[in-house]
Amino acid sequence: MDALFVGQTYIDVTFLADEIPTGDDKTVARDYAISFGGNAVTAAFACAKLGIAPDLLTSIADDYLGRMFIDMAAKYTIPVHHRKVKESSLSFIMPRGGKRAIVRCRDDHYLHPVPPLNLTGCKALHLDGHQADAAMHYARTCREAGILTSLDGGGLRSNTHELLEFIDVAIVAERLCEQMNLTATEMLSYLKGRGCKIGGVTMGERGLFWYDETGTEGVLPALAVPSEAVIDTNGAGDIFHGAYVYSAIARPELAWREHFILARAASAYAIQHLGNEASLPTLSDIAQTQAAFPENQASAFVIRQEPQRVSLKTAR
Repeated sequence: MDALFVGQTYIDVTFLADEIPTGDDKTVARDYAISFGGNAVTAAFACAKLGIAPDLLTSIADDYLGRMFIDMAAKYTIPVHHRKVKESSLSFIMPRGGKRAIVRCRDDHYLHPVPPLNLTGCKALHLDGHQADAAMHYARTCREAGILTSLDGGGLRSNTHELLEFIDVAIVAERLCEQMNLTATEMLSYLKGRGCKIGGVTMGERGLFWYDETGTEGVLPALAVPSEAVIDTNGAGDIFHGAYVYSAIARPELAWREHFILARAASAYAIQHLGNEASLPTLSDIAQTQAAFPENQASAFVIRQEPQRVSLKTAR
């Protein structure tokens, strides 16, 4: 295998509507998409679309939605290692105004223990924190084998602190900062303290606040995609992760800034499309996106140390 991604499978139902009806009301959506979902799962599909199909250890149910997902993975030649659950997980997503409301139905009661996988040839491991036992097992195993380990820190989980000890590249969301009562600057210090070689906080249209191989902190501005071109931001962060893992495998000689520049364009492409599958870019799509949009100069910020929340003040 070239890489291993570990996460939770969802089937995403994404729809564009002006409002969610209540009571006996009804409404008609303007458009919809049905696709694979889940953080590491979507990242795996993004990596595959770019040219490197990783193995995927994920939750699979023996039901209609589970079989649908297996067909989706086969289309992208992704080898799926099943972690059996009773029911498939669903997400109902309503994008609106650059944000998205989500209702999830999740079955994460795994019916079997972590399966042993042959990691021969594996160059990278990517985790989203789901399947906590599998995440710890393979993070530790890959670290011992000298395999690159990556974490999508979208939220605080039971083993986040312990898991980070075995993570080389930790890119987390603002939500994790809020849950841990840390500013963005404090989060970078925390990640450094856990031994992560590369760390960052994703901030949507405000860019990536991160530190590089030398520990130097800085901001990688987002690309300036006009608000009228933004359709669906859901999954864009997952595609960012999948793209930088692809780049790290395909171009290991490059600095991490270059991996993140490619991932930034992949994410900028994604937000212009509805649903995760339509949001997956090719390398050509990434090149066109990089050429089409300049950096958002307004996303150069001053990071203010304020307790219990991330505070960003745009520099004028």
